Amino acid sequence: MSGRSIQHFVGPGICIVLLAVLAGCHEGKPDPKAEAPPTATVEPDLDANNFKVDRPEQFPLVAAIEHKTAPALNVTGVVQPDIARAVPVISLAAGRVIEVKARLGDIVKKGQLLMKVQSNDVAGAYQAYRKAVNDETLARVNLERQKLLYDKGAVAKSAVEQAEDVAKNTQADLDATTEQLKILGVDKDHPSGIVDIFAPISGVITDQQVTTSAGVQGLGSPNPFTISDLSYVWIICDVYENDLDAVRVGEFADIHLNAFPNKTFKGKIDNILPVLDPTMRTTKVRLEVPNPGEMRVGMFVTATFYGKQAVTRSVVPSAAILHLHDREWVYAPISAGRFKRLEVVTGSMLPNNMQEVVSGIKPGDQVVSNALALQNTVEQ
Repeated sequence: MSGRSIQHFVGPGICIVLLAVLAGCHEGKPDPKAEAPPTATVEPDLDANNFKVDRPEQFPLVAAIEHKTAPALNVTGVVQPDIARAVPVISLAAGRVIEVKARLGDIVKKGQLLMKVQSNDVAGAYQAYRKAVNDETLARVNLERQKLLYDKGAVAKSAVEQAEDVAKNTQADLDATTEQLKILGVDKDHPSGIVDIFAPISGVITDQQVTTSAGVQGLGSPNPFTISDLSYVWIICDVYENDLDAVRVGEFADIHLNAFPNKTFKGKIDNILPVLDPTMRTTKVRLEVPNPGEMRVGMFVTATFYGKQAVTRSVVPSAAILHLHDREWVYAPISAGRFKRLEVVTGSMLPNNMQEVVSGIKPGDQVVSNALALQNTVEQ
């Protein structure tokens, strides 16, 4: 056999061997898809909240346990100053503000200077005072003269009585004008056209309606300042008509500030307004709360009212609760591989990641321990 014939014969054989070796190597590699467990599939029922799962063991169940607690009602509220502790600062003299010594939000002490007002009322009051002084002096001198003449028999007793009456009237006018200067804050011995306005109480300036060079009206509105004593504040809450049976005057509620969620304050229910909002069907409930300093006017709070009789609630792991479309749900088994999505109303969070369920399930009912895992399977 010639060399060319041998090369022609051997070539195809080698190719066959190489193909066989390559095929064997390919068959030895594992296939990840073949080794992975089959994925769970969901078959929706006629009820949109019923689902059938072909591998239900992937979703372990847990039984709801019983928990006794006092019924709680959570409502929102706003911190407001106690009106009885809010005092307006007024200027008895009308005029122009030439200097402001305090601003909105400042903490001030009783008697602290707040502003200075340049007023023409001072000139008029001092003029009336000087006139009253002159009239009183003249009336007193005239009374002494009439008494002297009466003693000598030169005048009748009626002249003395008339002089006494005039003296009393002029003394009353002098007392009134002196008091007017005192109210305006003017020293009668050193009169000035500048009136000083002082803080009537200690507290926080919660309203300011005046600036430098602004005009003020004597005893008129708006008042230049309002000072509030915030050692006690009001919490004004909106309570729905159906929940009013849980609120009673004189009882206490827990207050939680959104700014300090880990702190709990106690507030006493001071008043339940007798008027109901016809649109919202709510009424205002007022609580009086001691303010340690953290509460600021306008803050949002959550007030929790407690009933007197204990109620039984279901408790499940928080992972068993599904938050979907602003609602809360659990998955409960209804048969082999079939689950039903139930809407529930949740309550307070408890230690160890447990959560109360107010309604929707009862103690002993079984639910899926991880609702989100089943929901993700449902959505696939």
